Amino acid sequence: MDTRLLRTFATVARTGSLTAAAERLHLVQSTVTAHVQALEKELDLRLFDRLPRGVVLTGAGRDVLAQAEAVLEAESRLRTVAASAGGAGGRVTGRVVLAAGETLVSARLPGVVAALRRSHPGIEVDLHTMGTASAVAALRTGELDLALLLEDEAEFRDIECTPLAHEPLVLVCSPRHPAATRDATDSVAGWADLAHEDYFLHEQGCSYSDRFIERLLAAAGGTPLRITRFGSLEAARSCVAAGLGLSLLARANVADALAAGRLAQVPGPRFPDVTVQLARHRRRWISPAAAALTAELPHHFPH
Repeated sequence: MDTRLLRTFATVARTGSLTAAAERLHLVQSTVTAHVQALEKELDLRLFDRLPRGVVLTGAGRDVLAQAEAVLEAESRLRTVAASAGGAGGRVTGRVVLAAGETLVSARLPGVVAALRRSHPGIEVDLHTMGTASAVAALRTGELDLALLLEDEAEFRDIECTPLAHEPLVLVCSPRHPAATRDATDSVAGWADLAHEDYFLHEQGCSYSDRFIERLLAAAGGTPLRITRFGSLEAARSCVAAGLGLSLLARANVADALAAGRLAQVPGPRFPDVTVQLARHRRRWISPAAAALTAELPHHFPH
């Protein structure tokens, strides 16, 4: 049996959509449909009910899904064993698929990958940018080995989350913005003062941005907030550097700009650091390559 069919089937089952599965697998939708149909024909089973809102597993499909994931897990172990026995000279080799949000992908993970290349040149890291919901779904389908989530609370029945570090956050603006040039004799801004500023924040679903907005809403007293949200951290940074407003970002993402004077820290209430959670599927095997990556991660976060 072609395990590609099983991987496609598992991805469709977890996403509930042929279109979403195609995007996740980097395939055209017609190929995803063909894979599902080929598996149904080979097994002589109807695996999905096609509904207007998407696809839903049949009873037989749910039974097949559990076995398909077991086969995909066994395939992963087999490939790791084969790679280790193929002349690596005892070195750890293999491929690790890791996902994280843009905050960590841009600020922390390049250093992790570079260090791992020096210490374990036989390990290949496949890095993806994903938010929490997408990363958890991909862990469930086996598309990811590991994920880093910026979540203070991360509880999932089938996903094990272990606190790894805390990422400091900082409220920033342009050095020319009034919030940065407040007279030293003035009191620093409180939440009620901050609620009246313009903000450029990371997209909806960014846990620390969402919690920051909740605090602003609580302090606004019914006053509408002026917030623009971007899918790109660079877009938010650029708007803030241009003097258009404020942003809450990980200090690691703005450390160079703060040091160079392109951005300034806004005096005000301190926002709590956000927790970095290392996530993996509870039932999946941790390969030697994934274990090596896990061991390297803590060295690249503040203690």
